[in-house]
Amino acid sequence: AAQSPTTLSKLEALQCHFTWDLDPNRFKLFRLRDKLEDIGTEEGNSWLGHIYNLRGFIQYKLGFTEDAQSLFSRAAEAFRQMRNTDEGPWLVVNYGNLAWLHHHLGEQAESQAYLSKVDALMNTYPSPSQDELHPEIYAEKAWTLMKCIKDKEAADYFERAIRMQPDMVEWHTSHMLALGSPFNFSNKELKANVLEKMRIAKEQDPESLHLAVHYLEQCAKKGERIKDEARELGRQV
Repeated sequence: AAQSPTTLSKLEALQCHFTWDLDPNRFKLFRLRDKLEDIGTEEGNSWLGHIYNLRGFIQYKLGFTEDAQSLFSRAAEAFRQMRNTDEGPWLVVNYGNLAWLHHHLGEQAESQAYLSKVDALMNTYPSPSQDELHPEIYAEKAWTLMKCIKDKEAADYFERAIRMQPDMVEWHTSHMLALGSPFNFSNKELKANVLEKMRIAKEQDPESLHLAVHYLEQCAKKGERIKDEARELGRQV
């Protein structure tokens, strides 16, 4: 059944992968899918829900709607396990994706049900800042844009998320990776204050070898001696 114009406008107002203008071409979709599968799906990965959400969207774009639905369900389950609770604002994007997926499948009642779930979550968990999205939404949008090589936008959204919810270590780590990406700083040295922020994020998240490597690369570009640190890092890899 066709959905009403009002329902369509509600869908278009959602914050989710279907409305974020990601739109990579088919070749990029396949590359991104392989890359996300390589990240791994081990328990304890703080981005696991986000990985499944993005993989679900990619499978939808590639025409595998059943896979997409399964991955969106796994995303919701991953969030519940990571956050140790059945619901929270981190499910807004996931429910938005499911509302869109059911819309595209012509399943009006299911789509409407997820729209209602999004409304309920946003009423129960309002953003700390009246004029901005919830930090959980900004963080997922930022992480997703970073995977789609839109690092400049990603860094901006991470900054907004961190400003409202500064205690999420993995957001700081990913923010520094986005800020220090070659797409943001091609052929330029990182500004000293960004490098210092990167050092602090590295100390707060010692498990992130990706950030540690990135930090040492930037130090080397500044002409600093990093031989001992690089040797120590080599033992961990």
